[in-house]
Amino acid sequence: MIGNDNSVNQIRVLEAFRQECGALTDAVSGLSPAEWSLPTRCAPWSVLDLLGHVCVVIDWLPAMLDAPAPDRPETSAAEYYRPDDRFSPQTNETRITLAQGRAGRSGDGAAFAADFAATWQRVDRLCRVQPVGRTVRTRHGDAMLLSEFLLTRVVEVAVHGLDLSDALGRKPWLTSPAADAVTELLLGTDDTTATEELGWSRTRFLRKATGREPLAAEEAEQIERLGLRWLALG
Repeated sequence: MIGNDNSVNQIRVLEAFRQECGALTDAVSGLSPAEWSLPTRCAPWSVLDLLGHVCVVIDWLPAMLDAPAPDRPETSAAEYYRPDDRFSPQTNETRITLAQGRAGRSGDGAAFAADFAATWQRVDRLCRVQPVGRTVRTRHGDAMLLSEFLLTRVVEVAVHGLDLSDALGRKPWLTSPAADAVTELLLGTDDTTATEELGWSRTRFLRKATGREPLAAEEAEQIERLGLRWLALG
């Protein structure tokens, strides 16, 4: 996704963001109270808490867009997921608390599903009027192209969407634009045809590449040959 044509990148990432958030909104609309309380693999979060986390990480953007833009980008989407203090135990505790607080603010799952939809739709509107090449500074201090930071939000929505579909016992709703965007990030190229040799669906590739599904030794070797970028994920 990182290339010379920033306008194309920004449009593609925004479309992936919009479609994946829309699919997640559809998936959680109408959940029962029991379903909102189901545990996820992202302990200690329930389905409600995990959606709270996704909402929090999207809702960083309005304040970032209101702040002064850095002179130039210094961090790519792949570099953003580096194993430093942003994934320390202390930061993870803060991440857990923020997610649970956001999830509990609406009172019930139905109201929070509406809150999530309003949050991402606002972010989508704000981002669509930003100029090509707009830079932002993250809460971790990274200076990034808006398109690159948005790509990290696509990662969050797509990968945690797999966590939520598993918790709910549903077929994954991963959209093609998001799957393509995340796969390109993981492989460092827009030529993702190499994954076809694995014989996996794009969904299964993302599960394997993000630790959602265990890798056999020969599978790990195959993925390494593709030049996978292993991301530090909280």
